[in-house]
Amino acid sequence: MFFTGQIVIYSAMGLLIHEAPPSLKTKLINVMYGLELLSKFIKLFTVENAFLYAWRKPYEDWVYCPVHFVRIEQLNFKGDEGVHWGIQNGLYLSRSTIVYFKHNDMESLEKTLEKITAQNKRAKKLRRYIVVESVYQNSGQIAPLDKIIRLKEKYRFRVLLDETNSFGVLGRTGRGLTEYCGVPIEKIDIVTAAMGHALATEGGFCTGSARVIDHQRLSSSGYVFSASLPPYLASAAITAIDILEQNPDLTSKLKENIAILWKGLSDIRGLSIASNPESPIVFLVLEKSTGSVKSDLQLLEDIADRALKQESIFVVVSKRSTLALDKCPLPVGIRLFVSAAHSESDLLMACESLKRVAAAMLR
Repeated sequence: MFFTGQIVIYSAMGLLIHEAPPSLKTKLINVMYGLELLSKFIKLFTVENAFLYAWRKPYEDWVYCPVHFVRIEQLNFKGDEGVHWGIQNGLYLSRSTIVYFKHNDMESLEKTLEKITAQNKRAKKLRRYIVVESVYQNSGQIAPLDKIIRLKEKYRFRVLLDETNSFGVLGRTGRGLTEYCGVPIEKIDIVTAAMGHALATEGGFCTGSARVIDHQRLSSSGYVFSASLPPYLASAAITAIDILEQNPDLTSKLKENIAILWKGLSDIRGLSIASNPESPIVFLVLEKSTGSVKSDLQLLEDIADRALKQESIFVVVSKRSTLALDKCPLPVGIRLFVSAAHSESDLLMACESLKRVAAAMLR
């Protein structure tokens, strides 16, 4: 409802800002940039409504948001065991029944849905959700969304999708996993993403039906108890979306860069690539574990430190939360984040550098 007669609204906002006292001008400017960014997301995803988070971890809050719709005992979540700590924490905070299925395993998901439905006579009255990431931060795998939707419709579940690592990356125009898998976005109940990746800014956004988004505006603690997104961050996101729309070849360039890195690291000693060949997160894991997560993590951190000090190559080691609540059973590894801005020489140099370090430390 905010976007009908957008030019009129912006003209009125401009007049208000001009005439407003200094104490009110900042708030009006925040609103103006926020409305423009919201209109960008609504147009980009062709959804009914959207709203912004000022903080960078919206996924904890959108997992928690279904609690506001129903009584806690009526909630039931089915989450991929590989989801990152933020989603795990959101599930924990929901105080609902949580069941994890094997990572990216659709057979395990179907068995889980079938078992829960058969065991619970009140299953049809429960608000049941499947929670997945588009590109998993802990493995670099891509969720098979088309298969998840078929299971959702078969067993009458809802889907919560985190597009943080796929927005601006997957799909012909970078619209994310829904475009990549050819799934209409209206089949996803809630889509969210942090804006610190492809958009290179802070905050997050959430899209979905008007009913869900309107309710979340009133009930989401991460939205209600925070300030609005600062104008410079909203403006940065608007500009990033414009660049993405005006340069559709960026996603093609990214695919080429991912392929170059994959080829260059295919024979790296002691490590293997565990991620999807089209994932922007190239995930390297140890071929032979030391026997404990702590020891594996220390070895990988030593490799990363040596790569930085000796080769000037910066890589990130995946970590687990120090809290016992982190239930992710996947092996730790080294995450390489590929960008369309990388040149072929950059990527080849990184491959050779990592190979030298791995050969020296993983004999």
